[in-house]
Order: sequence, then C-alpha cells, then structure tokens
Amino acid sequence: MKLLHFTLNNDPAVRLGIQTADGVIDLTGMDGLPTTLEAVMEAGKDALTPALSHTDDLIDEADINYAPCVLNPEKILCVGLNYARHAKESGADIPTSPVLFSKFNNTLASHGEDIPLPTNAEKYDYEVELGVIIGKTARYVSEEDALDYVFGYCTIDDLSVRDLQMRTSQWLLGKTMDKFMPMGPYIVTADEVADPQNLGLSCWVNGERRQNSNTSDMIFSVAQVISYASQYMTLKAGDIISTGTPEGVVLGMNPQVWLQPGDEATCEIEGLGKLTNRFVAE
Repeated sequence: MKLLHFTLNNDPAVRLGIQTADGVIDLTGMDGLPTTLEAVMEAGKDALTPALSHTDDLIDEADINYAPCVLNPEKILCVGLNYARHAKESGADIPTSPVLFSKFNNTLASHGEDIPLPTNAEKYDYEVELGVIIGKTARYVSEEDALDYVFGYCTIDDLSVRDLQMRTSQWLLGKTMDKFMPMGPYIVTADEVADPQNLGLSCWVNGERRQNSNTSDMIFSVAQVISYASQYMTLKAGDIISTGTPEGVVLGMNPQVWLQPGDEATCEIEGLGKLTNRFVAE
C-alpha cells in the first residue's frame, strides 16, 4: 500500500490518502477508519482495506499538493558513510560501527517543493537515500527481529552543505538547514518491499544521472542500523531513519560543481517512487 500526505485546492489542512493507479483515495472523514498516519500505525495497515473500495470519488494525483510523507517525527536519524563506494570516494575509512547523526523537523520537505539555498554557504550537495519509517516502539531489538518494527519505506534526499558540514567535527550544521530533507512522495508499506537490501537507487541533476547504485552496497543493513540504534535509544512509531547514500555525490567529484539555484534533483528508489525538487535562491 502506498500512503501519502497532501493538501487540496486552497485548504491548508493536510490529509492522508492512499495512492492507486487510478487516483488518490482521500481518507478524510471515513467513519470507522484510521485517518492519520499515527492511527494507521497503531491499527495496522489492514485497517485501511475497506477504503480501497471507495473508487467513485478518486482525486487526480495531478491536482494535489504533496506534503512530507511523515509530518512530525520525534526523531530523524541519519547514517553517514554507509555505502562502501561512497566512503571510498569521500576519502574516509570504512566505519566499524554505524555513524549516526540527526536532523530536525525543520528539514522536512515534500515532493515538488522548492528548496531554498541560502547565501551563507556554497557547497550544496544531493544524497539519494532509503528512508525507513519505524512503526512501533523499538528498544533492544535484535537484528533478526528488527525489520518487524518497520512500517514502511520512502525516498529521501539527504541534502548536505559540505562547507558547513566540514567546518567542525560535528556534521549537524551542514545537515539541518530548512527543508534540507525532502521525502516522499509516498510511504510504501513494508509488506511491499521484499528485501530492503536489494533496491536500486539513483539521483539525477538536471536530467543527468549522478548516482546509480543498489542498497546491497550498504555497510550496515537496515536491520543492523535499527538494532544498533535501539540499544541506545527508544525508537518510536513515526521516527525516520535515513540509511546513507551511495557514490556519485558532488563531494566525490573532480571538479566539484555544487548545486545552484535553478537546478533540479530527482531521487528514485526502486518501487518507492520519484522525489523531485527544484532549488531556488533564498
């Protein structure tokens, strides 16, 4: 099942919907059904099965405005240097433990949303990443059980500001500018992803493919990352884990041509949909 958040016409209220081949099913006002992502996670996605019969009033997807596929996560965790070939292009050693850092809710943005590039930095970079949405409380979980705690997956662009990221030993400043984690368009529920370690992922900039890899190149698998993080913090329903990017980012290029206003990036992960954003001057 593909879920999405969206707004419609001039109504600012964010709605939850189901994406189908024929249009979007709006869950707003459906009696007896969960109509928020949090409620769906608590009830289970099968609670939405009755909604699939509501095909008389489908919304054309071209008429909606997308919202971030998760609206208010308690935690946004990211994994740095988690692809072997990306670590090599960055000149970094292969990590022996997952390199975790955080983003904040101010970084959330949606498919189709313009991303502002402030003038107080220069080295703007793209990073296609597999996003993992936690579906229930996870603490001290094993690698063997870790995927049972995943509600779904999404496409993420973990935008980075390299000159700020490398200013100190802490990456935070270079990762947390406003709207610097667009995600979506959809959450694809975990049952539709047979193996998160065998998904093709790509990123195009202005139509030129820059990244083209597979999640099989991860150093630490999705299950390993979830298990590792859960040993040190409680993961909660709605938390997001962005699992790292493959090779092909500007940081590893020679010459390095950073993102500029007017550029457009499209990130795609196999089966999860394309995420496109345009960059504009702040």
